[in-house]
Amino acid sequence: MRVYVPLTLPRLAQAHEAGELGPGPLTAYAVTPALREWYVSDDLEELEYAALNRAALASLRMLAGEPGTARRRVVLAADVPDGAAVADPDRGLDRGALGEVRITAALPLAKAAAVHVDSDDAEADVAAAAAALGAADQGDDDAQFVVDGAEDHELLWYATQEIPNLLGPGA
Repeated sequence: MRVYVPLTLPRLAQAHEAGELGPGPLTAYAVTPALREWYVSDDLEELEYAALNRAALASLRMLAGEPGTARRRVVLAADVPDGAAVADPDRGLDRGALGEVRITAALPLAKAAAVHVDSDDAEADVAAAAAALGAADQGDDDAQFVVDGAEDHELLWYATQEIPNLLGPGA
């Protein structure tokens, strides 16, 4: 099963240094029955893209809680055995938890398929979105518009071998 784990650049650096994400449990996003029902599509590629976007929003939430962190959303795509990632049945229809799964154990970086990261030119919009999240959560339409603006930026795809380049010198 392909899972999408929301991160920030410092959290990616920690995982790179340790060789794994963890310890568990980890929150990730995947194509769950609830996501399928919400997205109303049978196209696996579209569904995985929706799960990736859910993880990107979770990464944005992490950034909002880490003020000094570079304003770039980070999502690690990894393959885990079926059953290793489990959706919470009590939150299955909660719109905020669509596609959310828990991975109980640490995730070896060797299982990573790719890393998706915002480009440098997205940083201003991502910073504004992170700052507006609280107001958007309270129903402010203008703030939600700002948050949605971050989604206008596609995350770039990087091979796992490129992680040191993403992290900069000394990684």
